[in-house]
Amino acid sequence: MAVHISTPTEYESLVNKYDTWMFDCDGVLWHGDRLIDGAVQVLDTLRKRGKRILFVTNNASKSRKSYKGKFDQLGVEAHVEEIYGSAYASAVYISSVMKLPKDKKVYVIGISEEGISFIGGTDPADCTLEPFALTNFSLDPDVQAVLCGLDLSVNYTKLSKAFQYLTRNPGCQFLVTNEDSTFPSADGLLPGAGAISAPLRFALEKDPISIGKPAKTMLDCIQAKVQFDPKRTIMIGDRLNTDILFGQAGGLATLLVLTGITSEQDITGPNASTIVPDYVTQSIGDLRVVDGN
Repeated sequence: MAVHISTPTEYESLVNKYDTWMFDCDGVLWHGDRLIDGAVQVLDTLRKRGKRILFVTNNASKSRKSYKGKFDQLGVEAHVEEIYGSAYASAVYISSVMKLPKDKKVYVIGISEEGISFIGGTDPADCTLEPFALTNFSLDPDVQAVLCGLDLSVNYTKLSKAFQYLTRNPGCQFLVTNEDSTFPSADGLLPGAGAISAPLRFALEKDPISIGKPAKTMLDCIQAKVQFDPKRTIMIGDRLNTDILFGQAGGLATLLVLTGITSEQDITGPNASTIVPDYVTQSIGDLRVVDGN
Protein backbone atom coordinates (compact mmCIF):
# COMPACT_ATOMS: atom_id res chain seq x y z
CA MET A 1 0.00 0.00 0.00
CA ALA A 2 1.23 3.49 -0.86
CA VAL A 3 2.25 5.78 2.00
CA HIS A 4 0.41 9.11 1.89
CA ILE A 5 2.90 11.59 3.30
CA SER A 6 1.58 14.76 4.88
CA THR A 7 3.57 15.85 7.93
CA PRO A 8 6.83 17.84 8.08
CA THR A 9 8.55 14.89 9.75
CA GLU A 10 7.52 12.55 6.93
CA TYR A 11 8.73 14.95 4.24
CA GLU A 12 12.03 15.48 6.07
CA SER A 13 12.52 11.72 6.30
CA LEU A 14 11.80 11.34 2.59
CA VAL A 15 14.34 14.00 1.60
CA ASN A 16 17.02 12.48 3.81
CA LYS A 17 16.44 8.97 2.45
CA TYR A 18 17.30 9.63 -1.22
CA ASP A 19 20.34 11.18 -2.89
CA THR A 20 19.18 11.20 -6.54
CA TRP A 21 15.81 12.69 -7.49
CA MET A 22 14.37 11.99 -10.94
CA PHE A 23 11.51 14.23 -11.99
CA ASP A 24 8.95 13.90 -14.73
CA CYS A 25 8.08 17.41 -15.95
CA ASP A 26 4.58 17.78 -17.42
CA GLY A 27 2.07 17.42 -14.59
CA VAL A 28 4.81 17.40 -11.94
CA LEU A 29 6.73 20.67 -12.34
CA TRP A 30 4.39 22.48 -14.70
CA HIS A 31 1.22 22.40 -16.78
CA GLY A 32 2.03 23.71 -20.23
CA ASP A 33 3.75 27.04 -19.56
CA ARG A 34 2.41 27.40 -16.02
CA LEU A 35 4.61 26.31 -13.11
CA ILE A 36 3.12 24.21 -10.32
CA ASP A 37 3.18 26.20 -7.10
CA GLY A 38 6.30 25.57 -5.06
CA ALA A 39 8.14 23.49 -7.67
CA VAL A 40 11.08 25.91 -8.03
CA GLN A 41 11.51 26.24 -4.26
CA VAL A 42 11.56 22.47 -3.78
CA LEU A 43 14.18 21.97 -6.51
CA ASP A 44 16.31 24.72 -4.97
CA THR A 45 16.04 23.10 -1.53
CA LEU A 46 17.09 19.71 -2.87
CA ARG A 47 20.11 21.23 -4.63
CA LYS A 48 21.14 23.09 -1.47
CA ARG A 49 21.05 19.78 0.37
CA GLY A 50 23.41 18.23 -2.16
CA LYS A 51 20.85 16.09 -3.99
CA ARG A 52 21.40 15.10 -7.61
CA ILE A 53 18.54 16.33 -9.82
CA LEU A 54 17.59 14.66 -13.11
CA PHE A 55 14.66 15.45 -15.40
CA VAL A 56 13.25 12.40 -17.18
CA THR A 57 10.53 13.20 -19.69
CA ASN A 58 8.72 11.37 -22.48
CA ASN A 59 8.42 14.67 -24.35
CA ALA A 60 10.28 14.16 -27.64
CA SER A 61 9.26 17.41 -29.34
CA LYS A 62 12.36 19.21 -28.04
CA SER A 63 16.08 18.42 -28.01
CA ARG A 64 17.89 18.58 -24.67
CA LYS A 65 19.23 22.02 -25.56
CA SER A 66 15.86 23.44 -26.60
CA TYR A 67 14.16 21.79 -23.61
CA LYS A 68 16.59 23.65 -21.36
CA GLY A 69 15.21 26.79 -22.98
CA LYS A 70 11.82 25.97 -21.50
CA PHE A 71 13.35 25.55 -18.04
CA ASP A 72 15.08 28.92 -18.45
CA GLN A 73 11.86 30.57 -19.60
CA LEU A 74 10.01 29.28 -16.53
CA GLY A 75 12.83 30.22 -14.17
CA VAL A 76 13.74 26.63 -13.26
CA GLU A 77 17.43 25.83 -12.78
CA ALA A 78 18.43 22.97 -15.09
CA HIS A 79 21.54 21.91 -16.97
CA VAL A 80 21.56 20.17 -20.34
CA GLU A 81 23.30 17.10 -18.91
CA GLU A 82 20.48 16.74 -16.34
CA ILE A 83 17.76 16.48 -19.00
CA TYR A 84 16.83 13.09 -20.42
CA GLY A 85 14.02 13.15 -22.98
CA SER A 86 12.69 10.31 -25.08
CA ALA A 87 14.13 11.91 -28.25
CA TYR A 88 17.62 11.69 -26.73
CA ALA A 89 16.99 8.12 -25.52
CA SER A 90 15.74 7.22 -29.01
CA ALA A 91 18.93 8.56 -30.57
CA VAL A 92 20.99 6.50 -28.12
CA TYR A 93 18.90 3.41 -28.92
CA ILE A 94 19.29 3.89 -32.68
CA SER A 95 23.04 4.45 -32.53
CA SER A 96 23.99 2.04 -29.72
CA VAL A 97 21.43 -0.77 -29.85
CA MET A 98 20.34 -0.78 -33.50
CA LYS A 99 23.83 0.39 -34.49
CA LEU A 100 22.37 2.19 -37.49
CA PRO A 101 25.14 2.73 -40.07
CA LYS A 102 26.05 6.38 -40.70
CA ASP A 103 24.79 6.20 -44.28
CA LYS A 104 21.31 5.03 -43.22
CA LYS A 105 18.38 7.24 -42.18
CA VAL A 106 15.37 7.41 -39.91
CA TYR A 107 11.98 8.73 -41.01
CA VAL A 108 10.60 10.72 -38.08
CA ILE A 109 7.18 11.98 -37.06
CA GLY A 110 7.07 14.60 -34.32
CA ILE A 111 10.69 14.27 -33.18
CA SER A 112 13.26 16.93 -32.48
CA GLU A 113 16.68 16.19 -33.98
CA GLU A 114 19.05 14.60 -31.47
CA GLY A 115 22.09 13.59 -33.48
CA ILE A 116 20.62 11.05 -35.89
CA SER A 117 20.39 11.27 -39.67
CA PHE A 118 16.69 11.72 -40.38
CA ILE A 119 14.14 12.75 -42.95
CA GLY A 120 10.57 13.86 -42.43
CA GLY A 121 9.89 15.73 -39.21
CA THR A 122 9.50 19.41 -40.02
CA ASP A 123 10.10 18.96 -43.77
CA PRO A 124 7.69 21.41 -45.50
CA ALA A 125 6.89 18.73 -48.09
CA ASP A 126 5.40 16.60 -45.31
CA CYS A 127 3.62 19.43 -43.49
CA THR A 128 0.72 19.61 -45.90
CA LEU A 129 -3.00 18.98 -45.98
CA GLU A 130 -2.90 18.10 -49.67
CA PRO A 131 -3.95 14.53 -50.54
CA PHE A 132 -1.12 11.97 -50.56
CA ALA A 133 -0.51 10.06 -53.80
CA LEU A 134 1.99 7.25 -54.32
CA THR A 135 2.62 8.53 -57.84
CA ASN A 136 4.36 11.57 -56.32
CA PHE A 137 6.36 9.60 -53.74
CA SER A 138 9.93 8.37 -54.15
CA LEU A 139 10.92 5.66 -51.68
CA ASP A 140 14.30 6.33 -50.04
CA PRO A 141 15.99 2.90 -49.74
CA ASP A 142 18.32 4.20 -47.00
CA VAL A 143 15.52 4.59 -44.46
CA GLN A 144 15.96 1.76 -41.95
CA ALA A 145 13.64 2.91 -39.18
CA VAL A 146 10.52 4.95 -38.56
CA LEU A 147 10.43 6.83 -35.26
CA CYS A 148 7.14 8.29 -34.12
CA GLY A 149 6.57 10.77 -31.29
CA LEU A 150 4.07 13.46 -30.39
CA ASP A 151 3.32 15.45 -33.53
CA LEU A 152 0.91 18.36 -33.09
CA SER A 153 0.71 18.68 -36.88
CA VAL A 154 0.30 15.03 -37.80
CA ASN A 155 -1.35 14.40 -41.17
CA TYR A 156 -2.11 11.71 -43.72
CA THR A 157 1.06 12.37 -45.71
CA LYS A 158 3.35 11.64 -42.75
CA LEU A 159 1.46 8.49 -41.81
CA SER A 160 1.44 7.30 -45.43
CA LYS A 161 5.17 7.81 -45.92
CA ALA A 162 5.91 6.02 -42.64
CA PHE A 163 3.69 3.15 -43.75
CA GLN A 164 5.51 2.89 -47.08
CA TYR A 165 8.93 2.66 -45.41
CA LEU A 166 7.75 0.09 -42.90
CA THR A 167 6.15 -2.14 -45.51
CA ARG A 168 8.52 -1.72 -48.45
CA ASN A 169 12.02 -1.28 -46.99
CA PRO A 170 13.28 -4.69 -45.80
CA GLY A 171 14.14 -4.70 -42.09
CA CYS A 172 12.82 -1.20 -41.43
CA GLN A 173 12.09 -0.96 -37.69
CA PHE A 174 8.96 0.59 -36.17
CA LEU A 175 9.96 2.70 -33.14
CA VAL A 176 8.01 5.08 -30.91
CA THR A 177 9.42 7.52 -28.38
CA ASN A 178 6.67 6.56 -25.92
CA GLU A 179 3.13 5.25 -25.77
CA ASP A 180 1.49 7.90 -23.58
CA SER A 181 -2.20 7.94 -24.47
CA THR A 182 -2.61 11.53 -23.28
CA PHE A 183 -0.58 14.43 -21.93
CA PRO A 184 -1.56 17.27 -19.58
CA SER A 185 -1.63 20.71 -21.17
CA ALA A 186 -2.16 23.93 -19.22
CA ASP A 187 -5.91 23.74 -19.89
CA GLY A 188 -6.59 20.00 -19.75
CA LEU A 189 -5.77 16.63 -21.30
CA LEU A 190 -4.86 16.22 -24.97
CA PRO A 191 -4.03 13.11 -27.07
CA GLY A 192 -0.46 11.93 -26.47
CA ALA A 193 2.24 10.31 -28.58
CA GLY A 194 0.58 6.90 -28.32
CA ALA A 195 -2.46 8.33 -30.08
CA ILE A 196 -0.26 9.62 -32.93
CA SER A 197 1.30 6.21 -33.63
CA ALA A 198 -2.01 4.34 -33.20
CA PRO A 199 -3.05 4.59 -36.90
CA LEU A 200 0.25 2.96 -37.94
CA ARG A 201 -0.15 0.18 -35.38
CA PHE A 202 -3.62 -0.50 -36.72
CA ALA A 203 -2.57 -0.38 -40.38
CA LEU A 204 0.53 -2.54 -39.83
CA GLU A 205 -1.12 -4.91 -37.33
CA LYS A 206 2.16 -4.64 -35.47
CA ASP A 207 3.31 -3.18 -32.15
CA PRO A 208 6.31 -0.83 -32.18
CA ILE A 209 9.37 -0.87 -29.96
CA SER A 210 8.76 1.80 -27.30
CA ILE A 211 11.84 3.61 -26.01
CA GLY A 212 10.64 6.13 -23.41
CA LYS A 213 9.17 5.49 -19.96
CA PRO A 214 8.36 2.89 -18.72
CA ALA A 215 10.84 1.04 -20.98
CA LYS A 216 14.16 0.21 -19.36
CA THR A 217 15.90 1.71 -22.41
CA MET A 218 15.40 5.15 -20.89
CA LEU A 219 17.01 4.13 -17.59
CA ASP A 220 19.89 2.42 -19.42
CA CYS A 221 20.47 5.70 -21.26
CA ILE A 222 20.70 7.60 -17.95
CA GLN A 223 22.91 4.99 -16.28
CA ALA A 224 25.33 5.19 -19.19
CA LYS A 225 25.90 8.87 -18.32
CA VAL A 226 25.20 9.18 -14.57
CA GLN A 227 26.34 7.08 -11.62
CA PHE A 228 23.68 6.60 -8.95
CA ASP A 229 22.58 4.00 -6.42
CA PRO A 230 19.06 2.79 -7.32
CA LYS A 231 18.36 2.16 -3.62
CA ARG A 232 19.06 5.83 -2.89
CA THR A 233 17.12 7.13 -5.91
CA ILE A 234 13.48 8.20 -6.19
CA MET A 235 11.33 8.80 -9.30
CA ILE A 236 8.65 11.49 -9.01
CA GLY A 237 5.80 11.40 -11.50
CA ASP A 238 2.11 11.94 -12.10
CA ARG A 239 1.38 8.87 -14.20
CA LEU A 240 1.19 5.31 -12.90
CA ASN A 241 1.76 3.39 -16.14
CA THR A 242 4.80 5.41 -17.21
CA ASP A 243 6.56 7.27 -14.38
CA ILE A 244 5.80 4.93 -11.50
CA LEU A 245 6.18 1.75 -13.56
CA PHE A 246 9.48 3.11 -14.90
CA GLY A 247 10.78 3.64 -11.39
CA GLN A 248 9.66 0.23 -10.21
CA ALA A 249 11.21 -1.54 -13.20
CA GLY A 250 14.54 0.12 -12.39
CA GLY A 251 14.46 -0.71 -8.70
CA LEU A 252 13.86 2.93 -7.70
CA ALA A 253 11.57 4.29 -5.02
CA THR A 254 8.54 6.12 -6.43
CA LEU A 255 6.59 9.22 -5.42
CA LEU A 256 3.24 9.94 -7.09
CA VAL A 257 1.95 13.50 -7.24
CA LEU A 258 -1.72 14.19 -7.96
CA THR A 259 -1.25 17.34 -10.05
CA GLY A 260 -1.31 15.56 -13.41
CA ILE A 261 -2.88 12.47 -14.92
CA THR A 262 -3.50 10.28 -11.88
CA SER A 263 -6.20 11.03 -9.31
CA GLU A 264 -6.73 9.73 -5.77
CA GLN A 265 -9.53 7.55 -7.14
CA ASP A 266 -7.05 5.76 -9.39
CA ILE A 267 -5.10 4.45 -6.43
CA THR A 268 -7.76 4.02 -3.74
CA GLY A 269 -11.06 3.57 -5.61
CA PRO A 270 -12.93 0.32 -6.29
CA ASN A 271 -11.12 -0.04 -9.63
CA ALA A 272 -7.72 1.05 -8.33
CA SER A 273 -4.66 0.38 -10.47
CA THR A 274 -2.44 -2.59 -9.68
CA ILE A 275 0.54 -0.22 -10.02
CA VAL A 276 1.16 1.06 -6.51
CA PRO A 277 3.70 3.83 -5.78
CA ASP A 278 5.78 3.85 -2.60
CA TYR A 279 4.66 7.34 -1.65
CA VAL A 280 1.85 9.75 -2.56
CA THR A 281 1.57 13.49 -2.03
CA GLN A 282 -0.84 16.04 -3.47
CA SER A 283 1.82 18.22 -5.12
CA ILE A 284 5.59 18.52 -5.40
CA GLY A 285 5.15 21.88 -3.69
CA ASP A 286 4.22 20.04 -0.49
CA LEU A 287 7.92 19.35 0.10
CA ARG A 288 8.44 23.03 0.88
CA VAL A 289 7.71 22.21 4.52
CA VAL A 290 11.25 20.86 4.92
CA ASP A 291 12.40 24.46 4.53
CA GLY A 292 9.87 25.73 7.02
CA ASN A 293 7.49 27.02 4.31
